[in-house]
Amino acid sequence: MTEAGSASTVAVPAARGGAVIFIFITILLDMLALGLIIPILPKLVESFVANDTADAARIFGLFGTAWALMQFFFSPILGALSDRFGRRPVILLSNLGLALDYVLMALAPSLLWLFIGRVISGITSASVSTAYAYITDVTAPERRAAVFGKIGVAFGAGFILGPAVGGLLGDIDSRLPFWVAAGLSFANTLYGYLILPESLPRARRSALRWKSANPIGALHLLRSDRMLAGLSVVNFVAQTAHVVLPSTYVLYATYRYGWNTTTVGLTLAMVGICTMVVQGAAIGPIVRRFGERRALMLGLGCGAVGFLIFGLAPTGPLSWLGIPVMALWGLSGAAIQALMTQLVALDQQGQLQGATTSVQSVSQMIGPFLFTLTFAYFIGAQAPLQMPGAPFLLAAALLLLALVIAARTLAGKPAAAPVRKSG
Repeated sequence: MTEAGSASTVAVPAARGGAVIFIFITILLDMLALGLIIPILPKLVESFVANDTADAARIFGLFGTAWALMQFFFSPILGALSDRFGRRPVILLSNLGLALDYVLMALAPSLLWLFIGRVISGITSASVSTAYAYITDVTAPERRAAVFGKIGVAFGAGFILGPAVGGLLGDIDSRLPFWVAAGLSFANTLYGYLILPESLPRARRSALRWKSANPIGALHLLRSDRMLAGLSVVNFVAQTAHVVLPSTYVLYATYRYGWNTTTVGLTLAMVGICTMVVQGAAIGPIVRRFGERRALMLGLGCGAVGFLIFGLAPTGPLSWLGIPVMALWGLSGAAIQALMTQLVALDQQGQLQGATTSVQSVSQMIGPFLFTLTFAYFIGAQAPLQMPGAPFLLAAALLLLALVIAARTLAGKPAAAPVRKSG
């Protein structure tokens, strides 16, 4: 537990339905915009390199790493700013920055300008982590896993419509999804400005500590408790595994199964549907019945099995069998978020989310190169055997490693104490 001195316990309110709905819509619009460009961005990169899939995979990996590097440096800063000035202004600035970024990428005449766009996106993409801090502000500790799950429905809904529509729009014009994404992000900014209330009362705000607003200082918070440190490692390994989807799935599916952007978009929409069902209907009952720890283990195990199916399936329809299995991986995300928020003080929730996002950004720096280079190697002439599904087999192994670390971290530990205001 983070040191809190002699500070008294501060009550956390029950989840306010209106506030949860507001942040749900904010994330939904954010995910719709992101989902629109998922099917088309790798193919746009490929178009700049004479349609060479292996070269496109390497360059797209560089794009992902640059995005994550910006997240690593700027997420702790934005988290600390949200603890000091509130969640609302950070969310609004993030959404505005994303809107401008999509406009830039829609107009990008070269790979260099696309790359600049991804750098800007990495700096401004803080709305999701700040949204989790927002939910923590308005939700009692014992309810957080269920509410995080319901918020996760926005991710699923965004990925149902986003990739499907993005694939269809991309077949019309490769730049059209970026313009639509920009419009959604501008609408999100306007929505937040007019409707989104602030969640962090002035009495619960903390002073801006630049020492904790840098990546190294932010990571110190995660080392302040053995369980928190262990869960951070689990989160890091699991997030590294997750990078296999955005970094290689589009290239993998088009290479192995010969799919067009519409088929890829509809498949990702299937992922969104299953994710939405799990997040909205399954997490609450499962966590109530089995607890957050067992839900974490179950989610990691299902994710590993889902990736095995993806990597081994010889045909596209067989790979679809892995989608509902992998969707249960969502149990682990909500459970680990809930467990970690109970281990820090109330006025450190933004710092926690910034530090967590910073850790995730390291995984997103490593993951794109790890998986795209693995993919490029195993489809190349120099590979000892042709195995395009190798990145997904590697991701499954990482999730099994995360499961082992989680089991060791949580073994025999008592439930987290109530969060307090830091001293």
